[in-house]
Amino acid sequence: MLIFMVAMLFTPEWGSAQYNRNYIYWMGQQSMVKSDYREAIDILNLLLRHDEHDFDAYFLRGIAKYNMDDLLGADADFSRAVELNPVFTGAFYYRAITRSRLGNYDDALADFRQAIELRPDLPDPYYSRGVTRLLNQQFEEAIADFDLFIRYEKRHVPAYINRGTSYLYLKDTAKAYENYNLAIRTNREDPDGYNRRGSLYMDEERYEEAFADFDRAVQCDTAFIPGYFNRALVNNYLHRPMRSLEDFDRVLELDSTSSLAYFNRAIVRTEIGDYNRALEDFDRVAFYSPDNVLVYYNRAMLHTRLGDIEAAIDDYSHAIELYPDFANAYLGRSVLRRSQRDVAGAESDRLMAERKIAEYRSRLKDSTYSIYADTTQRFNRLLSFESKLMERNFERIASTVTSAGSNGLTLIPMFRFTLLEADDELIDRRAKRFGTQRVKDFRARVNNPLLRLDCRESNLSPDTLLAIDHRLAERLHAAEERDWLLLFERGVSQSLIKQYTNAVNSYTEAIQLNPTNPFLYLNRATTRAEMIDFISSIDNSYQRITIDSDPANRLHNNSKRTYSYDEATADLNKVLKLYPDFAHAYYNRANLRALSGDLPAAYEDYTKAIELNPHFAEAYYNRGIVQIYMKDTRKGCLDISKAGELGIVEAYEVLKRYAQQATN
Repeated sequence: MLIFMVAMLFTPEWGSAQYNRNYIYWMGQQSMVKSDYREAIDILNLLLRHDEHDFDAYFLRGIAKYNMDDLLGADADFSRAVELNPVFTGAFYYRAITRSRLGNYDDALADFRQAIELRPDLPDPYYSRGVTRLLNQQFEEAIADFDLFIRYEKRHVPAYINRGTSYLYLKDTAKAYENYNLAIRTNREDPDGYNRRGSLYMDEERYEEAFADFDRAVQCDTAFIPGYFNRALVNNYLHRPMRSLEDFDRVLELDSTSSLAYFNRAIVRTEIGDYNRALEDFDRVAFYSPDNVLVYYNRAMLHTRLGDIEAAIDDYSHAIELYPDFANAYLGRSVLRRSQRDVAGAESDRLMAERKIAEYRSRLKDSTYSIYADTTQRFNRLLSFESKLMERNFERIASTVTSAGSNGLTLIPMFRFTLLEADDELIDRRAKRFGTQRVKDFRARVNNPLLRLDCRESNLSPDTLLAIDHRLAERLHAAEERDWLLLFERGVSQSLIKQYTNAVNSYTEAIQLNPTNPFLYLNRATTRAEMIDFISSIDNSYQRITIDSDPANRLHNNSKRTYSYDEATADLNKVLKLYPDFAHAYYNRANLRALSGDLPAAYEDYTKAIELNPHFAEAYYNRGIVQIYMKDTRKGCLDISKAGELGIVEAYEVLKRYAQQATN
């Protein structure tokens, strides 16, 4: 059909070139109206082959690519449009939206400014800029933009809600209420306004008012999951457990995989003495979130109530295995061990708990530790407000422990100096590939045959790692003066047995003794990142986090706790200052940027790592994954193919799933 159309469009009988151009353009527009974006791109490609300077065609193709989630391709087309027509308001505006979705807020704001200067009478750019400023935590500026937009559009509910959210971040609760009330008055059938206001009421313990709002929200939309979930919480606070259970049941009817709903339903069932069904719910949570500490911690308490002390001890032990700094789990296990007359084990757990608590308290000025300490204070918080149901579409790519959304893609973890037994050819090959002279010299100075620069888990047994750590502790204790090399080795062993706080302390002391060695900062950075990963998995216990198709959706959860990798990033910046050509530092920083959601910056760092080491297979692989998430599947698959060529076997499983998409 397309071939026949092309033949007609470019025959003399069809008249002038201008007429043909208009007709092709019209055909492209019609495909867009039908949401057939692939056909629209094909038609516009014909037009651009005929006239490569047609800025309207670039603009329209950019919109088609945007709707197909090819954000980088859309950005390129909008950029070409403004290059050809520097006063093209629409191209600046849509490029701004695209860059906002990519997390490139500074460039997005520059484009919004350009669009507004060209057409200050258009209201939409003010709203979109307001959303971008809100995402960029420029709350006062966001409010100013929403004010301007509302002057033009007084019936736009999201503008009132987003303005209210901005005021909430500024702790102006009165203004937040005012805006949520305006949203409700503007459209009394929109559930979001009631849900937002209800959440504020709930925060202020005005439970009856909160209940009324959540009740109204589900009346407006009988499939509105946040309304049912929040109403369940309020019912629990109002001591109406059966009604709370009914609402959690409804949530699970609408979303049968909601770990958070299972978790909270288990808590309510425990409170009413329905222990066996509560245990079933906890088992479901453990199935969906097997690496989450709180599952085992809470199930241990339930096993204790059921009299299954051995199962409770196993769950506490599992929690400690996942999170060795978990003071409360040591305390819980201590009580149970004492009940079984294991006096020595009970006392050991009690002393360990006291030591961990003391460590937290001594380091509160360090933001990483303060988050840790704060987390321990919140472990007994039974009903979480931080629901994935209120988050919807925000992706947090986790480099080590978190599955990347429903696609099941994960980044290869960060590189650090670790302990690996050289028992296969692969390790030796990797050592040659990553064996820069500076790395070789450092390994020689440490003089530990097990020490290697790698991103994989140690292949040494837990008992072996504990024995190594014990020997290093004895050497440090016996030394006449503090040795930075010995402290570094101790930091490595402590991180491998997951004693992250102690590991960071060891690296910090080593850095104080030798502040010019980049590898000390490298390992401290990776350890800090691993600490944050544990914290986030605990604190945001059962949120399902997926790639963000619309940054504005991030605003749906006002209480969402965020985590900063600033200290780990600062360490990596220090590494690069001391060792500017160290590819692994760029790679690690890219992982942190991806983890923080800044995919374009992650892409740039992976690219720099590859420039420095063209055989850096892991960088190709991770850059490919990032490009897939940025909807540039073709380029992503090319990178992943290169990673497979260089020895990453996981690459071929990814290619099986995405290669077809890349060729379509």
